[in-house]
Amino acid sequence: MAGNAIDQTRRMLSLVTYLRERPGARVAEVARAFGISEDELISDLDVLPLCGTSFRGGDLLDIDTDGERIWWHNPDDVAEPLRLAADEATALLVAARAVATLPGLREGDRDALLRATAKLEAAAGEAAGASARLSVTFESEGGVFADVDRAISERRRLWLRYYSPARDEITEREVDPIRLFAVGRTYMEAWCRLSEARRTFRLDRVVEIKLLDEASDPPRIELRDLSDLSTGLVQTGAEDPEVVVEVAPGGRWVAEYYPHDSAEELPDGGLRITLRTPDPGSLRRLALRLGRDGRIVSPPELADSARDAAQRALAAYGE
Repeated sequence: MAGNAIDQTRRMLSLVTYLRERPGARVAEVARAFGISEDELISDLDVLPLCGTSFRGGDLLDIDTDGERIWWHNPDDVAEPLRLAADEATALLVAARAVATLPGLREGDRDALLRATAKLEAAAGEAAGASARLSVTFESEGGVFADVDRAISERRRLWLRYYSPARDEITEREVDPIRLFAVGRTYMEAWCRLSEARRTFRLDRVVEIKLLDEASDPPRIELRDLSDLSTGLVQTGAEDPEVVVEVAPGGRWVAEYYPHDSAEELPDGGLRITLRTPDPGSLRRLALRLGRDGRIVSPPELADSARDAAQRALAAYGE
C-alpha cells in the first residue's frame, strides 16, 4: 500500500513538475525516479485529473496514460498565475490553519504550511480577515483528543467505550495512553488492560472517555516507526490465516481500508485481494457489506460461512 496522505500529496506535487518537463515519460522510469511501484504511480495518475487550479472544477489536469507512457495534454492551460476568488481564498486559509494544528504532522511540513499560509494571508487582503473568524474542528480537536492529550501529559489511565467495526460492538476497557499521531485520521497508541497488549485506537470511534485517577504505567515497549506505514495500522503476523477476497470495481475501497499482502487487478476492473487477519470470522460482515460487489474466495470454510450468513440475512429480510 502507499504511504500516508501527506507523503502522497508531497509526491504528487513533485510529480506535476516532473511530468511537465518530460512529455511522454515512460511509466517505468517515472516510478523508478520516485521510488514507488508502477501500480502506486498509476493510482496517483488516477487522482491527478481530479486536481486543478480552481475549486469550482475548471482547469483540471488533463493527464492520462496508456500503461507505458504518460501524457499531459494541457500543461500550458494550468501554468497561468493562480487567481483566487474571495471564497476560494477563505476556504484555503481555513483548511490550511486546521491542517497545521494536526498532531503527527512533520515539523518541516508544518513550518512550510505556515509560511505558505502567511503569504496567502498577505495576498488575500480582506478575505484573510474573514477566514480568521472561521475554524474547522477535526475529531482530534474535540473532547476525546483533549482528554487523551491530558492523560499523556499527566500520566493517567483512561476508561473508554470503544466501537470495533470488525465485531460491530462497543467494548469497555481501561488503557494506558502512549502517544497520539495522525495518519489521515487521528489515533491513540496505548496499552490496553483488557487485552493486555498494545492497541491502536481511532479517536472518532471512541464513544465515551473518562480520565481516571490511576497512574498510567504502560510496559516498556519499542515504539513503531510511523514513517513507513506500508503495512497499515493493524499489525498482522505471518502466522495469521490468509484470506482471499475478490471485489468488483465498486468494492475497490477494501484495498484502501484493509492492510493487505497483495491486490491483483481483475479483467472487470475489480481486485483480487490477499490479506491476513488473526480473526477471519470478522470478515463475514465485510462480505455482507459488499453484497454483489465482492465475495470471499478462500479459505473455503469462511466463504461457505459468509454465504450462509448472507442467506440467513436475506431470509430474515423477506420475513
